[in-house]
Amino acid sequence: MTDPGIVIDLMEAFRRSKTMFTAASMGVFDKTPATLEALASELDADAGALKRLLNGCVGLGLLQHDGVSYSNTEVAQTYLRRSSPHTLCGYVVYSDCVLYPMWGCLEGAVKDGTHRWKQAFGLDGPIFSNFFRTPEARHDFLLGMHGFGLLSSPQVAAAFDLSGFRRLVDLGGGTGHLPMAAAERYPHLRAAVFDLPEAIETAREFAGGCVELIAGDFFRDPLPPADLYTLGRILHDWNEEKIHALLGKIHQSLPDGGGLLIAEKLLLPDQSGPTPALMQSLNMLICTEGKERTLGEYERLLMEAGFSGVEGRVTGAPLDAIFARK
Repeated sequence: MTDPGIVIDLMEAFRRSKTMFTAASMGVFDKTPATLEALASELDADAGALKRLLNGCVGLGLLQHDGVSYSNTEVAQTYLRRSSPHTLCGYVVYSDCVLYPMWGCLEGAVKDGTHRWKQAFGLDGPIFSNFFRTPEARHDFLLGMHGFGLLSSPQVAAAFDLSGFRRLVDLGGGTGHLPMAAAERYPHLRAAVFDLPEAIETAREFAGGCVELIAGDFFRDPLPPADLYTLGRILHDWNEEKIHALLGKIHQSLPDGGGLLIAEKLLLPDQSGPTPALMQSLNMLICTEGKERTLGEYERLLMEAGFSGVEGRVTGAPLDAIFARK
């Protein structure tokens, strides 16, 4: 008989995710080491039920128990504490509060071909008004993007030789992790983030004085001058009409010889993988207008906008790199 392992594993996978989501959302990883009794009091939780959650986290390798107290494992200490410089907690909480209910509407998204903000939350309007619907939601989303950026941006900045550029502007750059990584690798590079005013407000917590912060909308406002623009996890949000408009605007704003560096997950040419990119493409279906693409698809979009010399690099990080020149 065929091994049912993959089916059973997938039936149970959401339970593991939701266990981590709930523990992170409750703040468990920020309050350890502590005894069960102390945690139950601190979290205002039923001690017996909380013990099941904590033991579930032990089983998942996120907590350890010495017979008296629960404490974080190294991976939870690094990625699930809000105060960690490498935290992914923002994206974990965002996944719990936003993506988890939206994925419950996946069938409707597949049938209609549209995102599920209205079905899950009753929200209309531009998609980023939904991502930023409250200051807390905005902060969790941008903190999540920052955590992922720390995992990817150094590899993206290293994927191509950027030594000939002098001024980098990251369009929709959030907390500035990509320009910070590029400026660290190329100290002569002057770097800036150009993002919505709400995002710039949060970016001040992270970018410090090493990256200039400029408020604006890259669809509506003039782009700050640069000889290198970057787009990190931007193009996968939008349909082709909006991508054509944005790439055309970038091409027009660049001097001759200027460059565009893009950070996205690349699908294989036949779109059979890799699995994280396939899952992210479904994620784009439920919460944006866009999708993940192959290098060939990005090359077509870039060449239609006037770019040439399009190259792609698989980085081994959560995001890959694409580069093109005017």
